[in-house]
Amino acid sequence: MTAIKETNFSFPKQTNFYKGKVRDVYTINNQFMAMVVTDRISAFDVVLPEAIPFKGQVLNQIAAKFLSSTKDIVPNWVIDVPDEMVTIGRICEPFKVEMVVRGYLAGHAWREYSAGRRSVCGVALPEGLKENDKLPQPIITPTTKAAVGHDEDISRADILAKGIVSLADYEQLEQYTYALYERGTQMAAERGLILVDTKYEFGKVGEEIFLIDEIHTPDSSRYFYAEGYADRQATDEPQKQLSKEFVRKWLIENGFQGKDGQAIPVMTPEIVNSISERYIELYEQITGDTFIKNETSDVVQRIEENVKNSLNRLLEN
Repeated sequence: MTAIKETNFSFPKQTNFYKGKVRDVYTINNQFMAMVVTDRISAFDVVLPEAIPFKGQVLNQIAAKFLSSTKDIVPNWVIDVPDEMVTIGRICEPFKVEMVVRGYLAGHAWREYSAGRRSVCGVALPEGLKENDKLPQPIITPTTKAAVGHDEDISRADILAKGIVSLADYEQLEQYTYALYERGTQMAAERGLILVDTKYEFGKVGEEIFLIDEIHTPDSSRYFYAEGYADRQATDEPQKQLSKEFVRKWLIENGFQGKDGQAIPVMTPEIVNSISERYIELYEQITGDTFIKNETSDVVQRIEENVKNSLNRLLEN
């Protein structure tokens, strides 16, 4: 199996290149963005040393499916998906906040709650909740979008007071976020899943707001299996999760949480292949589609040809 750890293309009319944690982003003619979702994997804000075969294909195809199925709610950045690992779209000016929406008390929100805090990002939470309980209604807990380092919690009031987003735009982002989460919840339920929490990112072209980045993937979302959820809550058992939490769990068990002085554990071929298999399982469970491995002998050449063909069509128009 061939995993793509990095790319170094030179596309027609390329004007910029940015390497993110898992994505290589090419700016074309200051007009389009070609996003290659590599097989790199990150956890605790650290890119792990080994790439995971088919991970990029899994994430890109899940995002493509959900972006297509929500474009009636909000327009999105996608123009073309010319390759299993690539999305080409319009360049948007991103809002400097991520809209995190939660329907259940899990993850970071639970850690805050269990530490005695009854407010997350300025949103009040009722007494008497336990981990993974369903919230009375979904809540938005925004974070700042950090260029470097960790994103940080921020309240709606601070976003507006600091002028990070205008009131009119923020109210629109809230409406879109709740509507997207409702759609995601419905689609998850059809697959026997609960969409616990997720995040959305938005940007603007002129005065129009677009949904950007990926949505509803296991890297950006947390899912529970619906079957047995109530019983597990009643008996205080951990919920059966569908996310990349299993990667973080393996790292923690092997003494790594991204802290200074900690060494990343050795990723043997067996570990790498097991992570790959789990990502494929996630894809099939979330989408309901059979995952088809694109095992081209030269994946880099395939990507380059597919992207160039797409860009040539776009640049001609």
